[in-house]
Amino acid sequence: MGDNEGLVHFRVVRFIYEAGMKLRMKTIPLSTTCVLYHRFFRENKLDDFDPYLIAATCLYLAGKVEEEQHISLRDVVNVTYRTLNRDKPPLEMGEKYWQYRDSVVNCELFLLRSLQFKSVVYHPHKFLLHYLKYLEDWFDPVTWSTFPLTRTCWGILRDTYHSPLALRYKPQHIAIAVLYFSILCHGLEVPHNRTADRPWWKVFKEDITLNEIKDIINEIIFTFDMEAMLQTSG
Repeated sequence: MGDNEGLVHFRVVRFIYEAGMKLRMKTIPLSTTCVLYHRFFRENKLDDFDPYLIAATCLYLAGKVEEEQHISLRDVVNVTYRTLNRDKPPLEMGEKYWQYRDSVVNCELFLLRSLQFKSVVYHPHKFLLHYLKYLEDWFDPVTWSTFPLTRTCWGILRDTYHSPLALRYKPQHIAIAVLYFSILCHGLEVPHNRTADRPWWKVFKEDITLNEIKDIINEIIFTFDMEAMLQTSG
């Protein structure tokens, strides 16, 4: 993926997050939206489709896939249109509204076919939560309460969805890498890690390697670089 294409996808994911927050979407449906979007463009060329229409459709589909939160089509249409067109008035129930609504409906079936009807997504969130609970028991209470490690982890994990990271690595491995990176960011060291028989991350997932952790962290850092490039380009 070239830098220009990467920037487009980054912008669209930011649009997904903004629209998702306005729709009051929960974390998992919003994360599923991002993964469905990245899955689609793994198989299809960006130049062939309107990425914002695909993103709006993914928002609607994710609300169906994650049964905990159904989002009405009308809300998706109104919110995504308003998010894209800040300088225009809200859509009225007229021809323009029905055209946009029909586009999302038709795109949903096409999206599902392109994904071969594989819309279930397994996320790192539950693994990260599990690992954090274990680590809290390993650290002394003062250190754990002093450093916002948990908040840092969730913030970094959220940022990973700006890239197709979830398509290339196991959710457990992403969770471990996010935790490893967060520990580095705060200059911490897992207690007894130097004297233990195996490193702490091997306790959580035997098949992960330090090189893979570093690869995932490098991709996360590249995502941060994309944010800087986006701000520079305006």
